[in-house]
Amino acid sequence: MALIVKKFGGSSVATPDKMRAIVQRVLKGKQEGDKIVIVVSAMGDTTDELVSLAKQITSKAYGREMDMLLSTGEQVSIALMAMAFQEAGQKAISFTGAQAGIKTSDAFNKGRILDLEPNRIMEALDEGNVVVVAGFQGITGHGDITTLGRGGSDTTAVAIAGAINADVCEIYTDVDGVYTSDPRVVPNAQKMKEITYGEMLEMAKLGAGVMQPRAVEMGSRFSVPIHVRSTFSEDEGTMIQEVCSMEIKQYLIRGVASDKNVAKITVLGIPNQPGHAYKIFSMLADSHVDVDMIVQSVRVAKEGVTDITFTIARTELPAAKDILNRLREEMPVEDILVDDKMAKVSIVGAGMAGHPGIAAGMFGVLGDNHINIEIISTSEISITCLIGEESVDTAVKAIHAHFFDEH
Repeated sequence: MALIVKKFGGSSVATPDKMRAIVQRVLKGKQEGDKIVIVVSAMGDTTDELVSLAKQITSKAYGREMDMLLSTGEQVSIALMAMAFQEAGQKAISFTGAQAGIKTSDAFNKGRILDLEPNRIMEALDEGNVVVVAGFQGITGHGDITTLGRGGSDTTAVAIAGAINADVCEIYTDVDGVYTSDPRVVPNAQKMKEITYGEMLEMAKLGAGVMQPRAVEMGSRFSVPIHVRSTFSEDEGTMIQEVCSMEIKQYLIRGVASDKNVAKITVLGIPNQPGHAYKIFSMLADSHVDVDMIVQSVRVAKEGVTDITFTIARTELPAAKDILNRLREEMPVEDILVDDKMAKVSIVGAGMAGHPGIAAGMFGVLGDNHINIEIISTSEISITCLIGEESVDTAVKAIHAHFFDEH
């Protein structure tokens, strides 16, 4: 008898036949007394198609109305999936994010889950239903629908698992686990049996698209074991959990990640006085623009001014440019430079702490391949380099070969 949350992505529910296959798989593995919640994304490319429709109407960002539009994709999926279970003789009921009790912030297109009241989910489970919940969405305190950003269905699933104290949250996707790097770039990348929350969170933040960072963060907060596995095979996938086996702990580096959705912005000639950096980054934060790597440099030749360079997601450039244009009017700056052809390459591993040769090895590989490093950022378990977008695949292959093929 177990309490299980299973999440299926868009490719897994792309057609009615695929939905029926999921129903058969779930029912085949269901033991007597098991209680199961299914979280689903929109069918196939539905979300992209809805975005395309909106672009045919307007080029402006109508946040609230866009969320009203995008949330319909998951509503189609949950209704069809519940019908498929009922056709197979299994009681089932579908809930939107709001009906499932998911309360979010009021940041349209990138809402954050603030609270989850699972009373209705638990009542439906107690009545013998498989409960099918729309991923990627919730509702604000004012009753407005919000979406949670790309990959938000992962966050929905893990949040529900935490709220109902599920035994495990299974994330079904079109890959069969978490790899040491993207197998499309590094064909000999290795599938991991286990990875810690901390390592997976770094991998996700730094570009590994298999999990949304907030989902991993939520799993860690509520100690929910997350099993990433394939929709299309019965093979075991990768377990994301707090403690890993001794065998796993022997690895200094766990993975190599990359992110091509990067733009670099440099604000030149800012007065080197208290409050100016705050002004820049508070304006960006107020518009929900996430800033990543930050470097401030003081000019020796020209006293009293400084330059600040930072990175953001390339998709947030339009919003950032609007903010920086306002900044010119409110603060004396010499110039603002934008480079949208950047990328990040990163290594992640809890074992790298206390091993200074790891950084030297990474930088040496980039140097040997004539790849210039623009910015370096580090944490206790990761090292990230900002490089030109055109070099990122070469960098990933070479770094992976250095740390994995030689050991």
